[in-house]
Amino acid sequence: MHIPDGFLDAKTLAATAVASAGVLAHALRRTEKELEERRLPLMGVVSAFVFAAQMLNFPVAGGTSGHLLGGVLAAVLLGPWAGSLVLATVLIIQCLIFQDGGLLALGANIFNMAVLGTIGGYYVYRGLGPLFRNNRLAQAAGAAWFSVVAAAAACSLELAISGTSPLPVVLPAMIGVHALIGIGEASITTVVLSVVWKTRPDLLERGFVYSSTSGKA
Repeated sequence: MHIPDGFLDAKTLAATAVASAGVLAHALRRTEKELEERRLPLMGVVSAFVFAAQMLNFPVAGGTSGHLLGGVLAAVLLGPWAGSLVLATVLIIQCLIFQDGGLLALGANIFNMAVLGTIGGYYVYRGLGPLFRNNRLAQAAGAAWFSVVAAAAACSLELAISGTSPLPVVLPAMIGVHALIGIGEASITTVVLSVVWKTRPDLLERGFVYSSTSGKA
């Protein structure tokens, strides 16, 4: 999922870098305006958790492995704009310190995971309300799975546009593996949110509902 340098052409690198920078600038303004001051320390806690969780891989079929993306989890706890900033921060640290993803490809990785995976995943999470009767844990599970698959699809498209691999080859391969990784993402996301609900419901996004029969946080 973390694209190294040398896999994307200059046009794709530039386009994703500009798009990511624009979205993050908007996210910073929205976060400054909307996030309550008392919740600011939570951004640091969520950033640390997502960073640590991304370092732990779980096995997937065929000898491959995956790790938590954490975008929907961060967005549910903080809102989509602050959540995208958390993911972007984690990706930048991973790139600069651990060389996980290329420096030139950082814009593409942020776009795939912090923009599409986190912000896009959040609005899928909200949109699933009628389908899951406002059971937010079920919504979060569905959105978490989507966030991983959507980021993988975007990565595949970028590789195809850059001429690195034909889309009919890279897309099924990426989607197949990440559909399984998405199950792990959904499981971890719901476990963490259910624990937070039981111990610190005040940390959840306003209006979060644990189940269709429970009250509001």
